[in-house]
Amino acid sequence: MPPKIRKEDALYYHSKGRPGKIQVVPTKETNNQLDLSLAYSPGVAEPCMEIFRNVEDVYKYTAKGNLVAVISNGTAVLGLGNIGPEAGKPVMEGKGLLFKIYADIDVFDIELNTENVDEFVRTVKIMEPTFGGVNLEDIKAPECFEIERRLKEELNIPVMHDDQHGTAIISSAALLNGLELVGKKVEDIRVVVSGAGASASSCTKLYIALGVRPENVDMFDSKGHINTARTDLDPMKQEFASERRFASLAEGMVGADLFLGLSKANVVSQDMVRSMAKDPMVFAMANPDPEIPYPDAVAAREDVIMATGRSDYPNQVNNVLGFPYIFRGALDVRAREINEPMKLAAVHALAELTKKPVPDIVNLAYNADNIKFGREYIIPKPVDPRLLTTIAPAVAKAAMESGVAQYPITDWDAYVQQLEKRLGQDNQISRVIISKARKAPKRVVFADAENVQVLKAAQQVRDEGIAFPILLGKEEKIRAIIEQNKLDLAEIPVIDPYSPEQSANIDRYAEVYFQKRQRKGVNIIEARKMMYYRSSFGAMMVEMGEADALISGLTRNYPDTIRPSLQIIGKEAGVKKVAGMYILLTRRGPLFLADTTVNFNPTVDDIVEITELTAQAVERFNIKPRIALLTYSNFGSAKGDDAEKMSTAATILHKKHPDMVVDGEMQAHLPFDLELLRTNHPFSKLAEDGANTLIFPNLSASNIAYNLLKEVGEYEAIGPILLGMRKPVYVLQLGSSVREIVNMVAIAVVEAQMKG
Repeated sequence: MPPKIRKEDALYYHSKGRPGKIQVVPTKETNNQLDLSLAYSPGVAEPCMEIFRNVEDVYKYTAKGNLVAVISNGTAVLGLGNIGPEAGKPVMEGKGLLFKIYADIDVFDIELNTENVDEFVRTVKIMEPTFGGVNLEDIKAPECFEIERRLKEELNIPVMHDDQHGTAIISSAALLNGLELVGKKVEDIRVVVSGAGASASSCTKLYIALGVRPENVDMFDSKGHINTARTDLDPMKQEFASERRFASLAEGMVGADLFLGLSKANVVSQDMVRSMAKDPMVFAMANPDPEIPYPDAVAAREDVIMATGRSDYPNQVNNVLGFPYIFRGALDVRAREINEPMKLAAVHALAELTKKPVPDIVNLAYNADNIKFGREYIIPKPVDPRLLTTIAPAVAKAAMESGVAQYPITDWDAYVQQLEKRLGQDNQISRVIISKARKAPKRVVFADAENVQVLKAAQQVRDEGIAFPILLGKEEKIRAIIEQNKLDLAEIPVIDPYSPEQSANIDRYAEVYFQKRQRKGVNIIEARKMMYYRSSFGAMMVEMGEADALISGLTRNYPDTIRPSLQIIGKEAGVKKVAGMYILLTRRGPLFLADTTVNFNPTVDDIVEITELTAQAVERFNIKPRIALLTYSNFGSAKGDDAEKMSTAATILHKKHPDMVVDGEMQAHLPFDLELLRTNHPFSKLAEDGANTLIFPNLSASNIAYNLLKEVGEYEAIGPILLGMRKPVYVLQLGSSVREIVNMVAIAVVEAQMKG
């Protein structure tokens, strides 16, 4: 199920820190007076005059070529209706956010206080010099049709009303693949459409462009079947008027091959699905609840191919599969418009991508061994990293072939490489981890539940289906914090080790602990006393199989906090020392750092084992580790204990793991400055692609590096992740945010899935 969204959480999300979801950031240096003089007066006059002499140079010297306007008047916002431009602004900012994270397109959201078509069109038209493209959003029908038509005619930049065309493009790809699976021809199928708004009309038109015969389409609006006998049809609906007459949607669906729903929830019954033709397709895309629930449709008959707008079932028709990449391709060739050939190119690119082997990162996200083309996979998943490099080039080529491109691409390999570099995996890995956790949530015990951040995180992971939380602490205190902060944790179990109800468990756990530690100087009395500590109690729950993972307390003393888990749960077989790892989410992609929390001054053998544990952890994220052993020396350029230690460790690792991409010793900048690395050390295993994993010579260096990167670089961090434990145990750092705790829980759940 999609995560439960509470009013308080949503309002806090949008208002915390800097209000809103997007901001403008500089792209050039602004460090000194020279920089400022170049950025503004007098230096700015030079590009101004170049553009004056050749207006096309605006794309060379300004952000126009990568800037899209998301424009709305707030008359048809999501399912909220006509709520006005100010109330619609959070949605437009959200659309801008999606443009940025999926296609690296910058956005200004613009909310217009008018419902007059002429006024709307004129306002957008006079802003044309600012933007490279216009995405129209949440404008009610029929005005949206006229606004888009006129702007496409009058502007010389690409314009698309995503509410119309996004769903049409994605569902058209699903249509083509569904027909291929069942062996039907597009020209032979009969289509029933529930809904006659902007999206339904655009979908139907695109289906017809793909080969569906207009006479085989029956559309229904709120008043019933749209046919030639009706006298209340506007020009748009008249285009779809059928010569047939159906008294009801149920009657119309008899024998139909495809049901397209863009209307409202629960208008289709199981009997209606059963009445359809063999191997029917049901695209029920009303949001948030479809025309028929997914389980009901697939239970009605085994041969149905089902798609919805929901993320918790297969075949999600999600507009984010289209608009970021369509605009990316259009902007990159400076297309004058987004035309039918470009939309059809996106359709076919999506359809073809679905048939290709799925990357490991997609399988990881959906907890699958091998997602492949079939009835439950007829369109790509939104997390597929190939969407950008597949759809944008297809759209760009179609723009060139249809004559609307003003800046043709000549080197397609270079263009694909450019697209790959636009987006690192900075936030993708976090989304993948959470998606995978949700596929098989585990029981996670929170040892420090008397903390509001921990309780908020517990609520979030419960609501998002990431984990089943178990809270440890004094129930009275926990309930008071819950009430004070208006949290919803009523059904989550709270366990107080000191309560009389836990006496039997204390005795049982103490006996197990005594058996483990009786030859380590522990007697039964001390064992029982130890079980009252929440970190020990929680670790024993995991050890006894009564929980699957432990999230331990917010603490300054990391080694002391993990000691109970080491004594109770223990290390993986063959592991001599555990280690700590952080993940920093950067635009280069995720950066893995170790050992950041446990080993103060590791030996050569420790460094080798830390590297091996870290490599295994990185591989669990379906990422190939490229490891740099860091110090102050580059391949013997300086002497000293740390340099020799890291060099020796590299030599051992090369012998033990010839295929491991690991090298050192080297300074921290070298594996990222590839030109310097290739010029001076072409023999290095990291010379081709650089590093994504950094191993430090001691705890001081690693901890300083991690904290500097996090604070100065403003990178989001996940960790510390404890490596080498037999079962998942993670210790939160003091001051961990709710988001950081949630990420930790998701990783713990994924590890529990893999070890369980």
